[in-house]
Amino acid sequence: MVLVAGIDSSTQSTKVVVCDAEDGRIIRSGSAKHPPGTEVHPDRWWDALQEAIAAVGGIDDVAGVSVGAQQHGMICLDDSGSVIRDALLWNDTRSAAAATDLIDDLGGPQAWVDAVGVVPVAAITGTKLRWLADQEPHNADRTAAVCLPHDWLSWRLAGRQGLDTLWTDRSDASGTGYFSAAGESYRPDLLELAMRGRLPRLPRIVAPAGTAGRTRAGAGLGAGAGDNAAAALALGAAEGDCIVSLGTSGVVSAISTSAPADPGGLVAGFADATGNHLPLVCTLNGAPVLATVATMLGLDLATLSDLALSAPVGADGLSLIPYFEGERSPNLPRTRGALHGMSGRNMNNANVARAAIEGLLCSLHYCVERISDQGITIKRIILVGGGARSAAIRQIAPIIFGHPVVVPEVGEYVALGAARQAAWTLTPRTGPPTWSAAAEDIYEADPEPVVYEQYLHAAELTIDR
Repeated sequence: MVLVAGIDSSTQSTKVVVCDAEDGRIIRSGSAKHPPGTEVHPDRWWDALQEAIAAVGGIDDVAGVSVGAQQHGMICLDDSGSVIRDALLWNDTRSAAAATDLIDDLGGPQAWVDAVGVVPVAAITGTKLRWLADQEPHNADRTAAVCLPHDWLSWRLAGRQGLDTLWTDRSDASGTGYFSAAGESYRPDLLELAMRGRLPRLPRIVAPAGTAGRTRAGAGLGAGAGDNAAAALALGAAEGDCIVSLGTSGVVSAISTSAPADPGGLVAGFADATGNHLPLVCTLNGAPVLATVATMLGLDLATLSDLALSAPVGADGLSLIPYFEGERSPNLPRTRGALHGMSGRNMNNANVARAAIEGLLCSLHYCVERISDQGITIKRIILVGGGARSAAIRQIAPIIFGHPVVVPEVGEYVALGAARQAAWTLTPRTGPPTWSAAAEDIYEADPEPVVYEQYLHAAELTIDR
């Protein structure tokens, strides 16, 4: 049996799966937690990876390895390859003002859409580099290379052999703000713009099925991928599929053969892990919204779900706007959440629970609509992530989205996508290997557009207040 390993270094933890390269069957798995916060030293991710590898019984017996990881994280290296400062994660919003400055510097949102298909927001790497240039110019001066979490971890697995050996893939590079997925190339001028004249080294781009290096045990190291692209690869997503991931954030993406061009800047022109495109919209607030509301009501998540399902559609007019940490789509980093439509009649725990579920799903439906606006046909929703474990989320989702909702069995899809990519590198072909599909449940219900309309009205009031 030929084995491959897939690694997922997410915001919260590292997961490692070792799979049969032929059919994708998981042979063993392990995980380790990451420290909390939006600013983390990359060494902590490496420590977690070593712990997860130990938990999985080692990976010296695998033939291939690939790394999927959280996107956008800014890792700055000096001439010797040492990390200069803690990495800023995607959910660190201190670069919101830098994003606005960068948009203006290039001539507005449309100029960015034309250049790279991505309009700067606080999350992307380029805005964090502008923040660094302005707030820590001494660290910006020391920066000889910039890379992303999956790049850095792959490089460490290969033995960290000089800055010129850093690599990435098109999916992760497309989330930086200085790589064009449509043009398949970096835009050094935009990197220089972000860093106010500085031009550090960038990782080379490795093709989806390419082998970029080897571990010390001799396993081939694949290109790797951003987390959303890796998950799409694991799920076998195709045209017509829209993936809604409810994790720390809410992420909506779809497979397309052409790059999007959203003048509003919400639909990011990301690439996938196969050579196609992955138009993507991301919210700042995902499944933690449910945990916050459950804690406020003094409930566990299962009881919150049961209560939500006991309440009527539309929660008797109650709408929750889940901008608990600001919001990314729409781009409102300083706005906060709100509960609208409160009355003496509807203020009970069941309606609040229902409003939380509906509000979270409506915020994601808003993202689905923005992708549809790009002329991308959506036939079904694939719902994944920790939030998909909620029965209320699963049952209410088709009411909000107006499409059948497919919920695959719970799995580590980013790690599995990385493992599938690793298997692809062993026998390069026109596409990734065919692996057994995950078991899935399908949820269908008559759509209730009034719930989304109610939400949009409440969202307008929240923004205007």
